[in-house]
Amino acid sequence: MTDHTTEEKINRAVLVGLNAACLSREENATESSMEELSALLETAGGVCVGTVLQNKDAPDPRTFIGEGKAAEVKALAEAAGADMVILDNALSPSQQRVLSEELGVAVMDRSALILDIFAQRARTKEGRLQVELAQYKYLLPRLTGMWGHLVRQTASGGKSPIGTRGPGETQLETDRRHIRKKIAKLEEDLEQVRRVRGVQRERRIKNEVPVVAIVGYTNAGKSTLLNALTGSDIPANNRLFDTLDTTTRNLEISDTCTVLVSDTVGFISKLPHHLVEAFKATLEELSFADLLLHVIDASNPEWREQAAVVDALIRELGAEQTPRIEVFNKSDLYRGDIMPHGEDIVSISARTGEGLDRLTSMIGDRLDGGAHRVTLRLPYDQGGVVDMLYREAKVERVEYGETIEVTAVCTAKILGQVSEFLWNG
Repeated sequence: MTDHTTEEKINRAVLVGLNAACLSREENATESSMEELSALLETAGGVCVGTVLQNKDAPDPRTFIGEGKAAEVKALAEAAGADMVILDNALSPSQQRVLSEELGVAVMDRSALILDIFAQRARTKEGRLQVELAQYKYLLPRLTGMWGHLVRQTASGGKSPIGTRGPGETQLETDRRHIRKKIAKLEEDLEQVRRVRGVQRERRIKNEVPVVAIVGYTNAGKSTLLNALTGSDIPANNRLFDTLDTTTRNLEISDTCTVLVSDTVGFISKLPHHLVEAFKATLEELSFADLLLHVIDASNPEWREQAAVVDALIRELGAEQTPRIEVFNKSDLYRGDIMPHGEDIVSISARTGEGLDRLTSMIGDRLDGGAHRVTLRLPYDQGGVVDMLYREAKVERVEYGETIEVTAVCTAKILGQVSEFLWNG
């Protein structure tokens, strides 16, 4: 580790969660979601110095956790030397402001923490655009919260605090307009990126290269699997959200079938909706994929809940019709009695390589369209056939002699059209 990083101040945070009967399962904090929050904090570069999980009938409209609990959290934060409090639940802008004032430290919710990680991790232009867009969308309603207390004081008949008469509200409008402009510009830039990607995708479709997208809950082992399948060296770390930009690699299934494999951002429960929106450009690959590999961490006792989160997001992205193989990874660490099994299920260990051959042959069964490598001898007056082969098949060699000799990988449909020129020498 370099010297300058050791000098950086590490944020110390108290994590707070609320479990209320009136909140949905998605909105509530549980022991496992608090553990995940702690892992997210670690990924962001912070350290957890205390955890408070509270059971309450309903959230407090003003402080979310209630006055008594806020005092308790404040005492804990002071004792532990914490400089921030992070809530597992979503906070309204005003609750966030009030809590921050009462606790005397920075307060953020799970969405803000995830955004921070995304901002640190995004590498490509597209990834950075998506993060920035999500951050501005998160900030916009919070601007109102930042200025709202001034408006209320004036509306209740009180005089505006010195220095805030008039310009305060004008400033809010200016800030809002500026952010809305930024959002519109970012959406335009993202659309442009999508158009470029669309052209690249059309080129791939024309080349008839099938696309396999790896999806799964964050930290399920997607990057490790991509490395193991394709022999590449994408960093695979035991950290949440380690891959934020789509990485694509070639995988040769057989000598006539090559596929493109894409690794995607990890899914997570309580993923803020505006983040799903912002990340659709990365995840839209899913709806164009020919096959999804849904990687499930078999060693995690909550794999069923995690798989359900991924299924819901696949539906939201309109990719539920895409054929899918469920890949139970980390099977060497599985603690149950019988491993899940079935026609579209495979157990592997991306780390040890166990089960990868079976997975590769399953991918081949679904995507190898019965293509064959053939040699054709074409008379010179059939030059148009060469153009057609370049468009519709995978041309490997063309030699001009007495005839035009072409070696190409053709599907059954193309073979039917050129069968008279087949050469079996």
